[in-house]
Amino acid sequence: MASVRKAVITAGGNGTRQYPATNTIQKELIPMVDVDGYTKPTLQILLEDALSAGIEEMCIIANPTNAEPIRAHFRGLSEEELEHQFRGKDWALPLSQILDDIRSRLTIVVQQTQDGYGHAVYQAKDWVGDDPFVMLLGDHINIAGAGESCIHQITRAYDESQSPVSSVERIPESDIKRYGTAAGEPVVGTSPPLYVMRTMAEKPTLEFARANLRTPGLPDNEYLCVYGVHALTPDIFDCLDYLVKHDIRQNGEIQFAAAQKMLAEQRKYVLAELSSHQHDMGIPEGLLRTQLALALNSPYRDMVLSTVNSFMNRTH
Repeated sequence: MASVRKAVITAGGNGTRQYPATNTIQKELIPMVDVDGYTKPTLQILLEDALSAGIEEMCIIANPTNAEPIRAHFRGLSEEELEHQFRGKDWALPLSQILDDIRSRLTIVVQQTQDGYGHAVYQAKDWVGDDPFVMLLGDHINIAGAGESCIHQITRAYDESQSPVSSVERIPESDIKRYGTAAGEPVVGTSPPLYVMRTMAEKPTLEFARANLRTPGLPDNEYLCVYGVHALTPDIFDCLDYLVKHDIRQNGEIQFAAAQKMLAEQRKYVLAELSSHQHDMGIPEGLLRTQLALALNSPYRDMVLSTVNSFMNRTH
C-alpha cells in the first residue's frame, strides 16, 4: 500500500452555531492564536499540521459562499505589501512563505448542496483518485502536546496495519447519543491502542449501544467514539457512491458513518486510540476550549496561567 501523501479537509458547513460571527466570516476562518504564538485561522493550523506530517497535497471541501474567502486567505504577501505595510516586519516573511507553499499544494472543491458529511467527503472522489488520504474536520483542532502529532499517529497506524484507520476516544455512555460510536476487537501490543472494527452506528441510543457496541476490555459504561481524523483507502468512495446513487440517508443526509460501516464489512478496518486531544471550535464553548488549549501549548502559557490565577483571586 502507498504511503499517505494527500489530505481532505471538510469545511462546507454554514457555521450556524457560531452566529452572528459567521455573518461575515467562515467558521473555519475564525482567527486563533496558534501554539507558535501567531494568529491564524483554524484551517491554516490544520494545513500546517498536515504539512509537518508529510502531507504533500491538500483538498478543502467548501461551499459556494466560502470557497472564495478561503482561497483568498492562502496567499503570501505581495511586493507592494512587503514594501509598505510590512516594511521592517521581518517576522511576517516566513509566515507569508508558508501561505504561498500551502496555496501551491491546495485544491478547493465546492459542495453545491448541503446533503450531509458523507456527501461532503464524496466531493473529493475525483481529486483523491487511487491514492490513500487523511481526512480531517475543518473545525476540529487536535493537540498532541510534546508527542507525535495526531496526523503522524494516524498515518503510522495506517502504515502498520495496512488498512483504513479511524481515530477514536473513550466516552461515557451518557454521551454516546451525540457521536458516531464503534465497537471492535483489541489488537494486542500496539501503540497507539488499535481495534479491528466490528460495527458502528451514528448517534446510537443507549439501548442499542449496550446490545451491539460493546468493546472487550473497556468498562461497561465506556464506548469508542469515532472523531474526525482518518487515514483512508480510496475504496471508501465505492461505499459513498453506493449511498449517493441509491439515496440512502439517515436523518435526511448521506452519512459518512454508513460508508465506514459498509467498508468494515468488506475489509479490515482499524480504530486507533490516539494520544491527543480534539477540540471543536465550531461551537462557542468549544472555541473557548480550543483557544485555551492552544494558548497553554504556546509561548503565552505562563501569561495565560498568571492572568487566570489573578482573575480567580479577584473573584473570591
